[in-house]
Amino acid sequence: MFSEVIGKRSEKVKNIVERGAVKKFAEAIGDAHPIFIDEETGRLSRYKNNIAPPTFPRVFDYGVINELKLPNKGLIHGKQTYHYERPLVVGEEIFCYQEVNDYFEKKGKSGEMGFLVLKRYGVTQEGKIIFTAEQVVIISEAVRKVLKV
Repeated sequence: MFSEVIGKRSEKVKNIVERGAVKKFAEAIGDAHPIFIDEETGRLSRYKNNIAPPTFPRVFDYGVINELKLPNKGLIHGKQTYHYERPLVVGEEIFCYQEVNDYFEKKGKSGEMGFLVLKRYGVTQEGKIIFTAEQVVIISEAVRKVLKV
């Protein structure tokens, strides 16, 4: 169903690791560790600044893959994994993009399920990878039927 979009990617989008957003995110996930929210703790750390929680890249803009047409509702968040080369430091610019890494189908109790694997990247302006994230989006039989129409 989505095999034709495997390998397609979005353009890079500039994101900023903004102090207020990091603080709100840390509080929202219930992890108010001082390295995330206390400026003095950040200054005294080896990073010389606060860092973002590991799942913070969830809020970044990764751009649009024009060829990938998904509905706004009815999708299931399967899983998400992150790999870091280093933490995200408050105030820095991150350039993010995504690509379709894979698509496969499996028979489930409620019909044929589609599994769309998206790989997301956060890089420096020079293109050096800071983190990668892999997300699996599950497309139920009901949504697949709507997409086929």
